[in-house]
Amino acid sequence: MSTVYQVNKGINRSIEFKGIKAQYIIYLAVGLVTLLLLFTILYVVGVSTYMCMAIIIPTAAIFYTVIQRISKKYGEHGLTNYFSRKRLPSSIQTKTRNIFFQLSEIENEEEKELGRSASNL
Repeated sequence: MSTVYQVNKGINRSIEFKGIKAQYIIYLAVGLVTLLLLFTILYVVGVSTYMCMAIIIPTAAIFYTVIQRISKKYGEHGLTNYFSRKRLPSSIQTKTRNIFFQLSEIENEEEKELGRSASNL
C-alpha cells in the first residue's frame, strides 16, 4: 500500500493571490478595511445606501487595479528597492581629504595589531 503525497510547489516562494504578491496583499487588505470603515461612517452619518455604494465600489475597483499594477511592475521586493534607491545620495562631497588619511591610519594600526603588513603581499 503506497501513500500518495502531493508536492507543494510553493516552497520558499512568496504568497500570491490573483496576481498580487507578498506585501501588496497586506496593502490591499488595509485599503479594503479602510473602505469598509468609510462605508460604515457614511451610513451612520445618514448618507443613503446607494450613494455609499456609488462611492465605495468604484474606489475599491480603482484601488485594486492600482495595487495589481504596482505588484506586476515592481514584483515582490521591487517597490522597497525603488524607494531605497530614491533615498541614496547621487554623490558624496567633501572639502578635505583628512577623513581618508585618518581611515588609512586606522587600517595601518589594525594591520600592525594583527601582525600583517603590506610588505608581506
